[in-house]
Amino acid sequence: MSDALLFEKNGPVVTLTINRPEIRNPLGAADDPENFTNAAARINADRDVRCVILTGAGKAFSAGGNVKAMREGKDGFGGASVHIREHYRNGIHRIVRSVWGIEVPVIAAVNGPAIGLGNDVACLCDTRIAADTAIFGATFLKIGLIPGDGGAWLLPRMIGMARASELLYTGDTIDAATAKDWGLVSEVVPAAELMDRARTLADRICGQAPDVLRMTKQLLRQGMTTSFDNIMELSASMQALAHHTKDHMEALDAFFEKRPAVYKGE
Repeated sequence: MSDALLFEKNGPVVTLTINRPEIRNPLGAADDPENFTNAAARINADRDVRCVILTGAGKAFSAGGNVKAMREGKDGFGGASVHIREHYRNGIHRIVRSVWGIEVPVIAAVNGPAIGLGNDVACLCDTRIAADTAIFGATFLKIGLIPGDGGAWLLPRMIGMARASELLYTGDTIDAATAKDWGLVSEVVPAAELMDRARTLADRICGQAPDVLRMTKQLLRQGMTTSFDNIMELSASMQALAHHTKDHMEALDAFFEKRPAVYKGE
């Protein structure tokens, strides 16, 4: 993994930091798909990991795609249309699918502008906390493009079709307070307190039994696209598995003994 995506593990929490602060953390460089794919695989394979924090270095979360490369026709943005299509499918979309495929809860700690692809990546996370300096925008139409990174599917599920349409059609940006009012973020905090708040939330999430934590995320994801009946069947199957974990019995013992549970992922 290159220095463009920093991977730091502290106990059960992994912090991923998009690390191109001098150019506001754009995404889509040649090494980004591999960086994100490897990070997601590493997280999913490590049963000790219970939560991820995704943030940006410096003053931006991510300014999105590299518009300079687009103008110059570089880094996959030049050549025939079929080649650009493959650049999205096998490049940028691998970033999106990797973040979406992380099996533990992911907190986006949005420290500054999250624009275009950056906004979509924030929406891929399970919850978002914003610094009061954060700005959000789905500004694809402003540069003559469609929302090509999953935003047309993600954004209406975050804030509803009417507000998603307004953001996409106008190309406007919104501040952190508006993002909270619209339900795009759950909390706005002073910029200096953002990572402490994200870590506090991560610690609370990590207090849950790890296997059922992963299963609950899977249920929530399945619930975005499947029927109620399918969720009920899947819930019954997962619950049967949960009943036979040692962590379930530990949770019951802790409840009756009025003490914190100690989960071992068993």
